[in-house]
Amino acid sequence: MGRHWGPAMRVAEQVGCVVSASWSGQPEADSWSCSGVILSRSPGLVLCHGGIFTPFLRAGSGALTAAGAAFLPGDSCCDDLRLHVQWGPTAGSPAGCAERARPGLCTPHCAALKPSPPAGPHGRPLLPPHPAELLLLLSCPAFQAHFARLFGSEAAEQWRFARAAPDDEVSEDEEEDQLRALGWFALLRVKHGREEEADECGPAAAVAPLGAVPKGAPLLACGTPFGSFCPDIFLNTLSRGVLSNAAGPLLLTDARCLPGTEGGGVFAVRPGGELVALVVAPLCWKAREWVGLTLLCAAAPLLRAARAALGRLSPDAASLAALLPPEVGAPWGLPLRDSGPPWAAAAVLVECGTVWGSGVVVAPRLLVTCRHVAPRETARVLVRPTTPKTAKIWGHVVFATQETSPYDIAVVSLEEELKGVHMPVPTKHFHEGEAVSVVGFGVFGWACGPSVTSGILSAVVQVDDTAVMLQTTCAVHGGSSGGPLFSTCSGDLLGIVASNTRDKNTGATYPHLNFSIPITVLQPALQQYSQTGDLAGLRELDHTAEPVRVVWRLQRPLAEALRSKL
Repeated sequence: MGRHWGPAMRVAEQVGCVVSASWSGQPEADSWSCSGVILSRSPGLVLCHGGIFTPFLRAGSGALTAAGAAFLPGDSCCDDLRLHVQWGPTAGSPAGCAERARPGLCTPHCAALKPSPPAGPHGRPLLPPHPAELLLLLSCPAFQAHFARLFGSEAAEQWRFARAAPDDEVSEDEEEDQLRALGWFALLRVKHGREEEADECGPAAAVAPLGAVPKGAPLLACGTPFGSFCPDIFLNTLSRGVLSNAAGPLLLTDARCLPGTEGGGVFAVRPGGELVALVVAPLCWKAREWVGLTLLCAAAPLLRAARAALGRLSPDAASLAALLPPEVGAPWGLPLRDSGPPWAAAAVLVECGTVWGSGVVVAPRLLVTCRHVAPRETARVLVRPTTPKTAKIWGHVVFATQETSPYDIAVVSLEEELKGVHMPVPTKHFHEGEAVSVVGFGVFGWACGPSVTSGILSAVVQVDDTAVMLQTTCAVHGGSSGGPLFSTCSGDLLGIVASNTRDKNTGATYPHLNFSIPITVLQPALQQYSQTGDLAGLRELDHTAEPVRVVWRLQRPLAEALRSKL
């Protein structure tokens, strides 16, 4: 990682922890665990995911969806609930930490693999698990409202947020419990020894205000995969990504997380390394396909809800509200904060009848999308630019490649000029390994504006020293077809997203293996049409050489049509 990731890494390692819940007298059998964030050092306050508490609720998981249930007191769980919190030596006060560090307790599954005392991820022993008590279970009402809007009603049948894959055997009761607990978190108080209580006081991390991080901004996720299974190896595992999309406090990131990281912290990559959000669901499936995005709840409104709930519990609990981390800083103030970096505003939503996808504006009255989004020449299409969100512009397809062409391209002429859009600069060169971003209307369509996903340019496929295909590791989803591929560093337009990859044997689609048409293939013809109205250059795309067709047949065998989920 670059030097600019350092502050976020240090904060993440200092406040990351793992929480385990079990029945009294049965610490190993029937235990549940998740990740958490240390909010305050003394007294120790920890925020973790609430899903591990559903087996212990006196009234069952239905209490989480009861009318008006914004929080539940700690006594909503059974008396024989036992909680433990474990963290690494960097999570305590720097002073005297090494001296207090003792060999940690690993689970029998992991301890059986090696005879030596378990060490933390930094080669130092883990601190032993500390007992804790449940103060309250809480949810963020605004998160729940946006979740119901985006994932409720008819869309609910397409989405799945359980830990297991869609084909794994999970009982209906277990899946219902997990869905009810989605968006619920738990506030714990750690029972320190006297020496530890006197060590350090105050919040352990600062919190970024809601809206302070724009789409496309880098994030660092920190969680413990598989929970308490083997913390000496997995504790505070890091994953980098960007803020892909936002609907109020409901956030999405393309940072790759695993089961057990629920409740883990997600941090801004800037000098303060502020806590931005907590992981709600690390794995999401849409129509039985993994979308490669992690569902988050913004930390700021969640902690506001915690302060309000503590104030209603008891005077002792109310006094703890002052120890929760403060919100620091102000929104970054980018004029296009909702849509991401300035170059992201060139992405537009394209509707052609009942079909929709993405497109990229290449001139004030000209855009490019995919043929399978707008397949018919002279067809009218509706274009929705990113800003303002209420704008709608009609256009018509002036060119679409033939079905036999390896290049899946359509060109749309707009009836009105798009104003205030940052016109992308087409690149002239490609550099394998460079950071890239895809902007498109996958996953949610127009509901949240365009999504931004990050990755690298993993391959530039050439024929006769000319780039004919770009391969990236960005997460690409249905609805992203025709969207732009940008260089993250320069903002230059690299290509047009055309396809991701489907396994013909299993039917699985892989969002992180996708292909784009290089802009260098299109730019001369687009420039010719823009200046003269001559389509001859674009028509040449239907008569490409056989080696180019061979390259793109990886997605389209000769005997069948293009198979793309985009």
